[in-house]
Amino acid sequence: MLEFTGERVVPGQVNDDLWAEHLARYAWAVSMAQSTRALEIACGSGYGAKALSQVAQSVTAIDIAADAVRAAAQHYSAPNIRYAQASASALPFRSQSFDLITAFEVIEHLEDWPNLIQEAARVLKAGGTLLVSTPNKSYYAESRATHGPNPFHAHEFEYAEFRDALLQCFAHVRVFRQDRLEAFAFYESNGFGRADLNAASERPEDSHFYVGVCSNAPLADIPPFLYAPRAVNLLRERERHIALLEAELAKNKQWLANRNAEHVELLAQHQDQKRHLEEQNRWAEKVGAELKEARERIVTLQEDFAALEKSAAASIRRMEVELDQTHQGYRTQIEAMEVEDRAKTEH
Repeated sequence: MLEFTGERVVPGQVNDDLWAEHLARYAWAVSMAQSTRALEIACGSGYGAKALSQVAQSVTAIDIAADAVRAAAQHYSAPNIRYAQASASALPFRSQSFDLITAFEVIEHLEDWPNLIQEAARVLKAGGTLLVSTPNKSYYAESRATHGPNPFHAHEFEYAEFRDALLQCFAHVRVFRQDRLEAFAFYESNGFGRADLNAASERPEDSHFYVGVCSNAPLADIPPFLYAPRAVNLLRERERHIALLEAELAKNKQWLANRNAEHVELLAQHQDQKRHLEEQNRWAEKVGAELKEARERIVTLQEDFAALEKSAAASIRRMEVELDQTHQGYRTQIEAMEVEDRAKTEH
């Protein structure tokens, strides 16, 4: 299964609102895909190709990412679907090959986005239709104010720029708006018979997404399309979602409280270590002072000892001289006595 990175929608890994937002586009596309040869550009995980395959004659689904193509083929295969790795701005198909092309939430990811429009116009049959969606730049920037720009987007569109870009390659363009509307539903088990959209904003600049419907042939009448997600009781779903968010908030608060407690404990340990270090520093300073004093005392004693040693050596030398002189005197006396004794003996 693909990992949800924020670049593509992966079933089971996104919230219900985001999932329904993407499914709604394909539900609308399915209403126009009956018995067509369809091309899905940037198929992602493959759920859109699978939806189109339920009514289309055939679906060719491409994506630039090899891992997406492998995952789509594994999880959303069908006899009339062919998956392939290819670039959205360099389609590897012959001209006039498809009746319907979908390119949902891909054009804003491309640096060379004009090539996608040109290539789609090239591979469409004469009466074919391109469905291409993109976020409204102004609304999208406002909704992401706390998160910053989407790092996966290379170019985002305002309403007029998007419409004019499509008209560069297609003779007939209608730009539909995709919005999530609050509503109250009155219906039997067979679904909705009529939708009153009078509450919608009249300004296209207020819309969340734009979906261009493009062709080089006059476009048939396309009525407003209302998609009701399977979980249609939005109030109940939101209450459940709020409960989950509150539980998550409580969990986060507990986590934060635990981290704060750990922080306080670490601060206390830091203060204890700081006090211990200060005591060790004071002890080291005292020992250092005592050591310095001892070294100075040793130097003084060594100087005193050297002086004593020098004085003792001088005294010893004097004594030796005096002893030699005394000894010499004794020898002189002895010699004189010996001379005197010899003289007496001779007489």
